[in-house]
Amino acid sequence: MALAQIGVTGLAVMGRNLARNFARNGFTVAVHNRSPQKMHSLLEDHGDEGTFIGSETLEDFVASLQKPRTVVVMVQAGGPTDAVIDQLTGLLEQGDIIVDAGNALYTDTMRREKDLAAKGLHFVGSGVSGGEEGALLGPSIMPGGPAESYVTLGPILEKIAAKAEDGTPCCVHIGPDGAGHFVKMVHNGIEYADMQLIGEAYDLLRTGLDLEPAQIADIFAEWNQGDLESFLIEITAEVLRQNDAITGKALVDVIKDEAGQKGTGRWTVKSALDLGVPVTGIAEATFARAISSQVAQRAAARDVLTASTGDFHINNREGFVEDVRLALYASKVVAYAQGFDQICAASEEFGWDITLGDMAKIWRAGCIIRARFLDRITDAFTRDPELPTLLVDPYFSDEIAGGVGAWRRVVAQAALTGVPAPAFGSSLAYYDSLRAERLPAALIQGQRDFFGAHTYKRVDRDGTFHTLWSGDRTEVEA
Repeated sequence: MALAQIGVTGLAVMGRNLARNFARNGFTVAVHNRSPQKMHSLLEDHGDEGTFIGSETLEDFVASLQKPRTVVVMVQAGGPTDAVIDQLTGLLEQGDIIVDAGNALYTDTMRREKDLAAKGLHFVGSGVSGGEEGALLGPSIMPGGPAESYVTLGPILEKIAAKAEDGTPCCVHIGPDGAGHFVKMVHNGIEYADMQLIGEAYDLLRTGLDLEPAQIADIFAEWNQGDLESFLIEITAEVLRQNDAITGKALVDVIKDEAGQKGTGRWTVKSALDLGVPVTGIAEATFARAISSQVAQRAAARDVLTASTGDFHINNREGFVEDVRLALYASKVVAYAQGFDQICAASEEFGWDITLGDMAKIWRAGCIIRARFLDRITDAFTRDPELPTLLVDPYFSDEIAGGVGAWRRVVAQAALTGVPAPAFGSSLAYYDSLRAERLPAALIQGQRDFFGAHTYKRVDRDGTFHTLWSGDRTEVEA
């Protein structure tokens, strides 16, 4: 019997669709699930899409793989993933590869890679973006792990990955140990920010212009023909056009305004804090989801908190729509810039040697944050691989300069009318912080030195200093 070139264990929706993707691309695929019914269901429903080898036990599953064996694990993150890895470790041999293609915390991936390397096994933490459809038709794939594992794994993943318009596979070896899962985590953080910004744009258009969702859908559809073209803008128009089959109302009006999250946004923010990278847009988007779910607090606040707001006075409707578009574009650029800054900081911290331009390339198709301007980001890092921030690239700095007035008007109107726009506002504040000649951090350093003798540096001489704040206020060199 012919052996399988790759195996998938864990056949929920994502694992099932990845297995089908492998088979459709000509690979013989071993499939296994803890409950055999899902394995049999896959073979019954899609067995004609390619060559599958189904197994009811892990022992038979591993035996059905050609060497070096490559096993893709698609189970719940955390304990369940560790349990499957522990089972596989006893069945695999030196040089075999385990791929965790779920959303795993990158520090878990680093731990697993180190443990398995000591046993002679390759462990690859791989981000996979694109949802159910992407898993089947071609996702963006972000594999980490040892470079030698990519010799075997790379050609397989590149064949099933999405292809950019220039034909380039949206898959590249990111770097060692946890690099792949880290990049996928930041991808999801950018996704949080992107979705929140789109939501704020929708809210401003609806409140400011008193539009119905279907009318706003038309605006988003038009935006999707220009610089804002992206998967998320495209599906936003579709969501806003959808009517509820029961009430006939716009579906968005019958969905509870309580946004869920699975944790990758929180992971991104926590990591950014550890690395000292200000991902303010991603953080505000994550907190916005959290506050949307604070049902009791919101109910209490509506009855107590006063607004003291004014009304929207919009004389030029088209001008307002354009202002919101420009504010959305500028804020999106900030979110991506902050995400790339975080990847850069982690790469330096952990010695991953990540090529930032490659990230933009593999996000151009297949993934949730795919967008037209990722080509521009690719160009920016091609021009200057050491770019200190995406915002100073000539293309993006010029684009934002042309819209910063609109950005300020939108944030100001949101504040004056009481429409919450935390991601718009924090993104603008970040932009202004970068361009400021001096920040109030000088005062903060003085305060820190006053109460904790934390010292400070001066603008006019080298060294570290401390003021004896009590008594004669004498300054001494620390």
